[in-house]
Amino acid sequence: MTFERENVRRLAGYVPGEQPTRAVAKLNTNENPFPPSDAVRAALKEVDGEMLRHYPDPTAWAFRTEAARLHGLTPDHIIATNGGDELLRLALTTFLPPGAPLGLADPSYSLCPVLAAIHGSPKYAVPLHADWSAPADIPRRWNKARAKLAILVNPHAPSGRLTSVDELAAIARAFKGVLVIDEAYVDFVDPEISHNTIGLVSEFDNVLLLRTMSKGYSLAGLRLGYGIGSPGLIAPMLSKTKDSYNVDAVAQKLGEAALRHRAEAVRTWEYVRAERSRMVRELSARGFACAPSQANFLLATVPGSSGTAEGLLRRLAGEGIFVRWFNQDRLRDSLRISIGTQDENSALLTAVDGLMQGGV
Repeated sequence: MTFERENVRRLAGYVPGEQPTRAVAKLNTNENPFPPSDAVRAALKEVDGEMLRHYPDPTAWAFRTEAARLHGLTPDHIIATNGGDELLRLALTTFLPPGAPLGLADPSYSLCPVLAAIHGSPKYAVPLHADWSAPADIPRRWNKARAKLAILVNPHAPSGRLTSVDELAAIARAFKGVLVIDEAYVDFVDPEISHNTIGLVSEFDNVLLLRTMSKGYSLAGLRLGYGIGSPGLIAPMLSKTKDSYNVDAVAQKLGEAALRHRAEAVRTWEYVRAERSRMVRELSARGFACAPSQANFLLATVPGSSGTAEGLLRRLAGEGIFVRWFNQDRLRDSLRISIGTQDENSALLTAVDGLMQGGV
Protein backbone atom coordinates (compact mmCIF):
# COMPACT_ATOMS: atom_id res chain seq x y z
CA MET A 1 0.00 0.00 0.00
CA THR A 2 1.22 3.49 -0.81
CA PHE A 3 0.03 6.76 0.66
CA GLU A 4 1.77 9.07 -1.78
CA ARG A 5 -0.23 11.59 -3.73
CA GLU A 6 -0.72 10.28 -7.24
CA ASN A 7 1.39 13.00 -8.88
CA VAL A 8 4.24 12.27 -6.45
CA ARG A 9 4.00 8.54 -7.11
CA ARG A 10 4.37 9.12 -10.84
CA LEU A 11 7.30 11.52 -10.81
CA ALA A 12 10.98 10.66 -10.99
CA GLY A 13 12.84 12.55 -8.26
CA TYR A 14 15.78 14.86 -8.76
CA VAL A 15 19.09 13.00 -9.05
CA PRO A 16 21.93 14.98 -7.44
CA GLY A 17 25.53 14.64 -8.55
CA GLU A 18 27.48 11.80 -7.01
CA GLN A 19 29.36 12.65 -3.82
CA PRO A 20 32.31 10.22 -3.86
CA THR A 21 34.16 9.67 -0.60
CA ARG A 22 37.46 9.55 -2.48
CA ALA A 23 38.34 11.24 -5.73
CA VAL A 24 41.40 12.37 -7.63
CA ALA A 25 39.28 15.16 -9.13
CA LYS A 26 35.66 15.83 -8.17
CA LEU A 27 34.40 17.87 -11.11
CA ASN A 28 30.73 16.85 -11.17
CA THR A 29 28.80 19.23 -8.89
CA ASN A 30 30.08 22.73 -9.81
CA GLU A 31 31.52 23.42 -6.38
CA ASN A 32 34.09 26.15 -5.86
CA PRO A 33 37.51 24.44 -5.84
CA PHE A 34 38.69 26.46 -2.84
CA PRO A 35 37.54 26.65 0.80
CA PRO A 36 35.57 29.64 2.10
CA SER A 37 37.35 32.82 3.15
CA ASP A 38 39.32 33.26 6.36
CA ALA A 39 36.57 35.59 7.60
CA VAL A 40 33.99 32.83 7.22
CA ARG A 41 36.16 30.33 9.07
CA ALA A 42 36.77 32.86 11.84
CA ALA A 43 33.02 33.43 12.16
CA LEU A 44 32.50 29.68 12.42
CA LYS A 45 34.86 29.55 15.41
CA GLU A 46 32.65 32.10 17.16
CA VAL A 47 29.62 29.81 17.09
CA ASP A 48 28.90 28.67 20.63
CA GLY A 49 26.32 26.65 22.49
CA GLU A 50 24.33 29.71 23.48
CA MET A 51 23.80 30.63 19.84
CA LEU A 52 22.63 27.11 19.08
CA ARG A 53 20.27 27.05 22.07
CA HIS A 54 18.14 29.87 20.67
CA TYR A 55 16.00 29.93 17.55
CA PRO A 56 17.59 31.92 14.72
CA ASP A 57 16.31 35.28 13.53
CA PRO A 58 13.25 34.23 11.48
CA THR A 59 13.83 36.99 8.92
CA ALA A 60 17.68 36.74 8.77
CA TRP A 61 17.76 40.52 9.14
CA ALA A 62 21.55 40.94 9.50
CA PHE A 63 22.26 38.75 6.45
CA ARG A 64 19.58 40.50 4.40
CA THR A 65 20.98 43.89 5.42
CA GLU A 66 24.45 42.87 4.26
CA ALA A 67 23.10 41.53 0.95
CA ALA A 68 21.10 44.71 0.44
CA ARG A 69 24.21 46.84 1.09
CA LEU A 70 26.17 44.81 -1.47
CA HIS A 71 23.53 45.32 -4.15
CA GLY A 72 22.57 48.92 -3.34
CA LEU A 73 19.04 47.99 -2.23
CA THR A 74 17.07 47.75 1.01
CA PRO A 75 16.50 44.61 3.10
CA ASP A 76 12.88 44.62 1.88
CA HIS A 77 14.28 43.58 -1.51
CA ILE A 78 15.96 40.47 -0.06
CA ILE A 79 14.82 37.09 1.27
CA ALA A 80 17.24 34.52 2.73
CA THR A 81 16.58 30.89 1.84
CA ASN A 82 17.84 27.41 2.60
CA GLY A 83 19.91 27.26 -0.57
CA GLY A 84 18.73 28.55 -3.92
CA ASP A 85 16.53 25.49 -4.28
CA GLU A 86 14.24 26.71 -1.50
CA LEU A 87 13.70 29.97 -3.36
CA LEU A 88 12.55 28.01 -6.42
CA ARG A 89 10.11 26.05 -4.29
CA LEU A 90 8.88 29.23 -2.60
CA ALA A 91 8.30 30.88 -5.97
CA LEU A 92 6.08 27.98 -7.06
CA THR A 93 4.22 27.93 -3.75
CA THR A 94 3.66 31.68 -3.72
CA PHE A 95 3.09 32.64 -7.36
CA LEU A 96 2.01 29.56 -9.32
CA PRO A 97 -1.58 28.28 -8.90
CA PRO A 98 -1.59 24.46 -8.72
CA GLY A 99 -2.39 23.14 -12.18
CA ALA A 100 -1.09 26.23 -13.98
CA PRO A 101 1.95 25.58 -16.19
CA LEU A 102 5.49 26.44 -15.14
CA GLY A 103 7.40 28.14 -17.94
CA LEU A 104 10.88 26.75 -18.58
CA ALA A 105 13.56 26.58 -21.23
CA ASP A 106 14.62 23.18 -22.52
CA PRO A 107 17.06 21.97 -21.33
CA SER A 108 17.26 23.59 -17.92
CA TYR A 109 18.10 22.87 -14.28
CA SER A 110 16.72 19.37 -13.79
CA LEU A 111 15.20 20.14 -10.39
CA CYS A 112 12.66 22.56 -11.90
CA PRO A 113 10.41 19.93 -13.57
CA VAL A 114 10.50 17.91 -10.35
CA LEU A 115 9.30 20.89 -8.31
CA ALA A 116 6.54 21.52 -10.85
CA ALA A 117 5.38 17.90 -10.67
CA ILE A 118 5.32 17.97 -6.87
CA HIS A 119 3.32 21.19 -7.04
CA GLY A 120 0.82 19.59 -9.41
CA SER A 121 1.69 21.86 -12.31
CA PRO A 122 2.71 20.77 -15.80
CA LYS A 123 5.92 22.17 -17.24
CA TYR A 124 5.81 24.18 -20.44
CA ALA A 125 9.36 24.07 -21.77
CA VAL A 126 10.41 26.06 -24.83
CA PRO A 127 13.36 24.46 -26.71
CA LEU A 128 16.50 26.56 -26.83
CA HIS A 129 18.29 27.22 -30.10
CA ALA A 130 21.29 25.13 -31.16
CA ASP A 131 23.61 27.69 -29.53
CA TRP A 132 21.58 27.42 -26.27
CA SER A 133 20.07 30.89 -26.69
CA ALA A 134 16.43 31.50 -25.86
CA PRO A 135 14.01 32.17 -28.75
CA ALA A 136 12.95 35.79 -28.95
CA ASP A 137 9.31 34.72 -28.63
CA ILE A 138 9.79 32.71 -25.43
CA PRO A 139 7.67 35.12 -23.31
CA ARG A 140 4.87 35.06 -25.89
CA ARG A 141 4.86 31.27 -25.83
CA TRP A 142 4.79 31.20 -22.03
CA ASN A 143 1.93 33.69 -22.08
CA LYS A 144 0.01 31.63 -24.63
CA ALA A 145 0.39 28.59 -22.36
CA ARG A 146 -0.94 30.75 -19.47
CA ALA A 147 2.14 30.23 -17.36
CA LYS A 148 2.08 32.44 -14.28
CA LEU A 149 5.69 31.71 -13.35
CA ALA A 150 8.77 31.04 -15.47
CA ILE A 151 12.32 30.10 -14.51
CA LEU A 152 15.31 31.00 -16.67
CA VAL A 153 18.78 29.86 -15.59
CA ASN A 154 21.44 32.44 -16.48
CA PRO A 155 24.25 31.64 -17.04
CA HIS A 156 22.43 28.68 -18.50
CA ALA A 157 22.81 25.24 -17.03
CA PRO A 158 24.16 22.98 -18.33
CA SER A 159 25.75 24.94 -21.20
CA GLY A 160 27.08 28.03 -19.40
CA ARG A 161 25.73 30.41 -22.05
CA LEU A 162 24.96 33.94 -20.84
CA THR A 163 21.79 35.80 -21.80
CA SER A 164 22.39 39.57 -21.85
CA VAL A 165 20.65 42.03 -19.55
CA ASP A 166 18.89 43.61 -22.53
CA GLU A 167 17.51 40.22 -23.60
CA LEU A 168 16.35 39.50 -20.05
CA ALA A 169 14.66 42.91 -19.88
CA ALA A 170 12.77 42.18 -23.11
CA ILE A 171 11.57 38.86 -21.69
CA ALA A 172 10.51 40.43 -18.38
CA ARG A 173 8.69 43.21 -20.18
CA ALA A 174 6.67 40.83 -22.33
CA PHE A 175 5.99 38.06 -19.82
CA LYS A 176 2.75 38.42 -17.85
CA GLY A 177 3.84 36.33 -14.86
CA VAL A 178 6.75 36.25 -12.42
CA LEU A 179 10.13 35.68 -14.04
CA VAL A 180 12.71 33.94 -11.85
CA ILE A 181 16.24 34.43 -13.15
CA ASP A 182 18.39 31.74 -11.54
CA GLU A 183 21.82 33.32 -11.22
CA ALA A 184 23.57 30.53 -9.34
CA TYR A 185 26.67 30.95 -11.52
CA VAL A 186 26.68 34.70 -12.11
CA ASP A 187 29.79 35.29 -9.98
CA PHE A 188 31.90 33.58 -12.66
CA VAL A 189 30.87 35.90 -15.52
CA ASP A 190 33.82 37.77 -17.05
CA PRO A 191 33.89 41.29 -15.51
CA GLU A 192 34.55 42.94 -18.87
CA ILE A 193 31.06 41.88 -19.99
CA SER A 194 29.61 44.28 -17.35
CA HIS A 195 26.68 41.96 -16.72
CA ASN A 196 24.58 43.43 -13.89
CA THR A 197 20.93 42.46 -13.51
CA ILE A 198 20.17 44.32 -10.27
CA GLY A 199 18.61 47.17 -12.24
CA LEU A 200 15.95 44.78 -13.52
CA VAL A 201 14.56 44.53 -9.99
CA SER A 202 13.90 48.27 -9.90
CA GLU A 203 12.57 48.39 -13.46
CA PHE A 204 10.26 45.35 -13.31
CA ASP A 205 8.04 44.28 -10.44
CA ASN A 206 7.84 40.73 -11.83
CA VAL A 207 11.58 39.87 -11.73
CA LEU A 208 12.98 37.67 -8.96
CA LEU A 209 16.74 37.03 -9.00
CA LEU A 210 18.16 33.91 -7.37
CA ARG A 211 21.60 34.05 -5.80
CA THR A 212 23.38 31.28 -3.93
CA MET A 213 26.32 31.15 -1.54
CA SER A 214 27.11 27.60 -2.67
CA LYS A 215 29.19 28.32 -5.77
CA GLY A 216 30.95 31.66 -5.63
CA TYR A 217 31.40 31.71 -1.85
CA SER A 218 32.39 28.04 -1.34
CA LEU A 219 29.49 27.36 1.03
CA ALA A 220 27.69 24.49 -0.71
CA GLY A 221 27.71 22.50 2.53
CA LEU A 222 25.98 25.31 4.40
CA ARG A 223 22.81 25.55 2.25
CA LEU A 224 22.28 29.28 1.99
CA GLY A 225 20.88 31.38 -0.85
CA TYR A 226 18.82 34.51 -1.28
CA GLY A 227 16.30 36.11 -3.55
CA ILE A 228 16.32 39.70 -4.84
CA GLY A 229 13.08 41.27 -6.01
CA SER A 230 10.67 44.13 -5.54
CA PRO A 231 9.28 44.36 -1.99
CA GLY A 232 5.92 43.31 -3.41
CA LEU A 233 7.42 39.98 -4.53
CA ILE A 234 9.50 39.43 -1.41
CA ALA A 235 6.86 40.24 1.22
CA PRO A 236 4.47 37.29 0.72
CA MET A 237 7.32 34.79 0.68
CA LEU A 238 8.90 36.34 3.77
CA SER A 239 5.73 36.59 5.82
CA LYS A 240 3.53 33.77 4.51
CA THR A 241 5.05 30.92 2.54
CA LYS A 242 8.55 30.31 3.88
CA ASP A 243 9.17 28.04 6.85
CA SER A 244 9.12 29.80 10.23
CA TYR A 245 12.89 29.49 10.74
CA ASN A 246 14.08 28.50 7.29
CA VAL A 247 17.73 29.58 7.64
CA ASP A 248 19.67 28.44 10.71
CA ALA A 249 21.76 30.71 12.90
CA VAL A 250 25.11 29.33 11.72
CA ALA A 251 24.25 29.86 8.06
CA GLN A 252 23.11 33.42 8.74
CA LYS A 253 26.31 34.30 10.60
CA LEU A 254 28.66 32.75 8.07
CA GLY A 255 26.75 34.10 5.10
CA GLU A 256 26.92 37.62 6.49
CA ALA A 257 30.69 37.27 6.97
CA ALA A 258 31.11 35.92 3.43
CA LEU A 259 29.31 38.88 1.87
CA ARG A 260 31.05 41.46 4.04
CA HIS A 261 34.50 40.03 3.24
CA ARG A 262 34.03 38.98 -0.35
CA ALA A 263 37.47 39.98 -1.70
CA GLU A 264 38.89 36.51 -1.03
CA ALA A 265 35.98 34.90 -2.85
CA VAL A 266 36.49 37.27 -5.79
CA ARG A 267 40.04 35.95 -6.18
CA THR A 268 38.70 32.40 -6.53
CA TRP A 269 36.35 33.60 -9.29
CA GLU A 270 39.32 35.05 -11.15
CA TYR A 271 41.18 31.74 -10.81
CA VAL A 272 38.20 29.78 -12.09
CA ARG A 273 37.86 32.06 -15.12
CA ALA A 274 41.53 31.58 -16.01
CA GLU A 275 41.28 27.81 -15.66
CA ARG A 276 38.04 27.81 -17.64
CA SER A 277 39.87 29.44 -20.55
CA ARG A 278 42.73 26.96 -20.27
CA MET A 279 40.38 23.98 -20.21
CA VAL A 280 38.56 25.20 -23.31
CA ARG A 281 41.89 25.34 -25.14
CA GLU A 282 43.06 21.96 -23.87
CA LEU A 283 39.80 20.11 -24.47
CA SER A 284 39.39 21.69 -27.90
CA ALA A 285 42.88 20.48 -28.83
CA ARG A 286 41.71 16.96 -27.97
CA GLY A 287 38.66 17.18 -30.22
CA PHE A 288 36.02 18.17 -27.66
CA ALA A 289 33.56 20.91 -28.63
CA CYS A 290 32.97 23.23 -25.67
CA ALA A 291 29.93 25.48 -25.52
CA PRO A 292 30.89 29.11 -24.70
CA SER A 293 30.57 29.31 -20.92
CA GLN A 294 30.33 32.11 -18.38
CA ALA A 295 29.84 29.65 -15.52
CA ASN A 296 32.26 27.54 -13.47
CA PHE A 297 31.79 24.54 -15.75
CA LEU A 298 32.00 23.51 -19.39
CA LEU A 299 29.61 21.47 -21.48
CA ALA A 300 31.97 19.45 -23.66
CA THR A 301 30.76 17.34 -26.57
CA VAL A 302 32.81 14.14 -26.67
CA PRO A 303 34.56 13.39 -29.99
CA GLY A 304 33.48 10.24 -31.72
CA SER A 305 36.98 8.80 -31.42
CA SER A 306 36.53 8.72 -27.65
CA GLY A 307 33.40 6.56 -27.73
CA THR A 308 30.18 7.62 -26.06
CA ALA A 309 29.97 10.32 -23.40
CA GLU A 310 28.43 7.84 -20.98
CA GLY A 311 31.26 5.41 -21.62
CA LEU A 312 33.89 8.09 -21.04
CA LEU A 313 32.08 9.14 -17.85
CA ARG A 314 32.36 5.61 -16.43
CA ARG A 315 35.98 5.17 -17.46
CA LEU A 316 36.96 8.48 -15.95
CA ALA A 317 35.24 7.46 -12.71
CA GLY A 318 37.41 4.36 -12.74
CA GLU A 319 40.40 6.70 -12.71
CA GLY A 320 38.95 8.69 -9.78
CA ILE A 321 37.82 11.57 -12.05
CA PHE A 322 34.15 12.48 -11.58
CA VAL A 323 32.22 14.56 -14.12
CA ARG A 324 28.50 14.76 -14.97
CA TRP A 325 26.47 13.18 -17.77
CA PHE A 326 22.79 13.82 -18.49
CA ASN A 327 20.66 11.12 -20.05
CA GLN A 328 18.40 13.43 -22.01
CA ASP A 329 17.97 14.71 -25.54
CA ARG A 330 20.66 17.08 -26.84
CA LEU A 331 22.96 16.25 -23.91
CA ARG A 332 23.75 12.55 -24.25
CA ASP A 333 26.85 13.19 -26.34
CA SER A 334 28.35 15.63 -23.83
CA LEU A 335 29.90 15.80 -20.38
CA ARG A 336 29.51 18.70 -17.97
CA ILE A 337 32.89 19.36 -16.38
CA SER A 338 33.24 21.60 -13.34
CA ILE A 339 36.31 23.82 -13.22
CA GLY A 340 38.55 22.64 -10.40
CA THR A 341 42.06 23.48 -9.27
CA GLN A 342 44.83 23.43 -11.85
CA ASP A 343 45.96 20.04 -10.52
CA GLU A 344 42.43 18.60 -10.72
CA ASN A 345 41.91 19.91 -14.23
CA SER A 346 45.28 18.57 -15.34
CA ALA A 347 44.44 15.18 -13.83
CA LEU A 348 41.29 15.10 -15.96
CA LEU A 349 43.27 15.92 -19.11
CA THR A 350 45.88 13.27 -18.32
CA ALA A 351 43.15 10.68 -17.77
CA VAL A 352 41.43 11.64 -21.02
CA ASP A 353 44.73 11.31 -22.89
CA GLY A 354 45.32 7.86 -21.49
CA LEU A 355 41.82 6.65 -22.21
CA MET A 356 41.83 8.04 -25.76
CA GLN A 357 45.17 6.37 -26.49
CA GLY A 358 43.81 3.13 -25.10
CA GLY A 359 40.72 3.34 -27.31
CA VAL A 360 37.85 4.38 -25.08
